Amino acid sequence: MLSLVHSVATLTIGLQSVELGKNRYQCLVKCAARGPRPRSPRVWKTKRKIGTISKSIKLVECIKGLSNVKEEVYGALDSFIAWELEFPLVTVKKALKSLEFEKEWKRIIQVTKWMLSKGQGRTMGSYYALLNALAEDGRIDEAEELWRTLFSQNLESMPRMFFDRMISIYYHREMHDKMFEIFADMEELGIRPTVPIVTMVGDVFKKLDMLDKCEKLKKKYPPPKWEYRYIKGKRIKIRTKDSVQSGTDNQVNNSTTEPSSDSYEVQENEESEIDDYVEEDDSYVSENNESPKTD
Repeated sequence: MLSLVHSVATLTIGLQSVELGKNRYQCLVKCAARGPRPRSPRVWKTKRKIGTISKSIKLVECIKGLSNVKEEVYGALDSFIAWELEFPLVTVKKALKSLEFEKEWKRIIQVTKWMLSKGQGRTMGSYYALLNALAEDGRIDEAEELWRTLFSQNLESMPRMFFDRMISIYYHREMHDKMFEIFADMEELGIRPTVPIVTMVGDVFKKLDMLDKCEKLKKKYPPPKWEYRYIKGKRIKIRTKDSVQSGTDNQVNNSTTEPSSDSYEVQENEESEIDDYVEEDDSYVSENNESPKTD
């Protein structure tokens, strides 16, 4: 016959205490000590990124041979992810990058809309890729509709790259009124325009014989005098080419004798100062790397 033997029970009465036997479950000890609870890995949730490049290549090859019919493309994409436990977002993003490199704008639009219909990848980066693809494919009406919806939903948190892209779209298609509207929205929201935006708006002012507004625009948003570059993993502040040229031009205009030689000397001195600054930073980095470690 079988007999079951239970462990001895423990009681604590007043100051008297009886020793407990060994606990079979270590998780109870950890919980009593307020430590981390042991977690078993979930089998159904996978975050592996191995093999995503080959999968993205297969996805691109699966799409390329199809026609532009929406149902056919969506059916092929659904069959591609039928056996996936999770939506392969990394694979789809890499496939979109490869399609963008090959300038397959229609396929980018189809894959992005399919991804958004699944409720996946709803980020500003994917919306920007869709906006860029619509503009490159010549579907300006859809691009403007997407821009209006995004701008109405994210009025105060709209990234500046969307404004840059819309202004460049209207600039290349000579839609000056809409370009001025977006530029006015940027000024109302307090978003500082970049140098390409200022140059495009200034060129439009010159074409329309609005020289006063062009000068006011350049005075309000002058080009930056400094820029940051990364040299050997270190951020270095360097003067821009526009500021160097403007400095040399001012010194040439102020000088009365030998203007050409003075301008060349000033430019060479400024370039030598930048090179010396970069060399000093490189020597400082090398000295820190060669310094012995102290225990």
